[in-house]
Amino acid sequence: MATAHRLPPAPQPQLYRFSPMDGATLGLYVAIAAFFAVAGDLVAPLLRQVAPSPAAASYAVNLLFYASVGILALVAARRVVARDLRVLATRPWFTFFMVPAAVVAMMILTAVVVAASGQVETSANQAGLQALMQQVPAWLMVPLLVVVGPFVEEYIFRHLLIGKMSRRVNIWICCLLSMVLFAALHIVGQEAVTLAALLPYLAMGATLVFVYVWTGKNMMFSYFVHAAKNLLAVILIYAIPPELFEQMQRVQA
Repeated sequence: MATAHRLPPAPQPQLYRFSPMDGATLGLYVAIAAFFAVAGDLVAPLLRQVAPSPAAASYAVNLLFYASVGILALVAARRVVARDLRVLATRPWFTFFMVPAAVVAMMILTAVVVAASGQVETSANQAGLQALMQQVPAWLMVPLLVVVGPFVEEYIFRHLLIGKMSRRVNIWICCLLSMVLFAALHIVGQEAVTLAALLPYLAMGATLVFVYVWTGKNMMFSYFVHAAKNLLAVILIYAIPPELFEQMQRVQA
């Protein structure tokens, strides 16, 4: 890949000061995630009573969670979003080619680290999403997994943990923290946290951290990479016949 000067830097230090809206958004994200992590088993029976199916209940909870946090995140980061989009608009061909290139690099890195570990393990989070996508149509899953979810995660794990926190903490520490917390989020709910389940998300987090820093802390570029990767995953899962998908799951098990 080329050097970071391909995109203009993002000086504007006022955009990287923590605001009350940042605190409210992060607080809501942590509070809701902690609530369902602690009391999820108690709330699940109630949700199943008001929802037509367990899949509908799971989808509704995830959509409400990410939509509520996403609205606050968009309000909090609106100036950064506008600035980053203007920057990318000055390099349309860079964005057009480097987003898929970054997704390919992410997939290669994931394959390498998984092969190096010698183990393949599907996290509880990934298994749950795959099961949900077998029951919920694609036109409902795309807004959640491709549009809203990646934006919330890039806002928190890249914009806040690196872009803003690096004004007070060494940026390499921020990058490492971003990778680890991003991976940890995606294996919450595992009965046993294993390196095999963690590695794919560490590879994904490392790629997103790299492209974020490499493009001068451009949150929208890392968002496009994240969204493109999720879109590819959604397309592949929906393109695979359910019978073949079940066979693949049994082989992995």
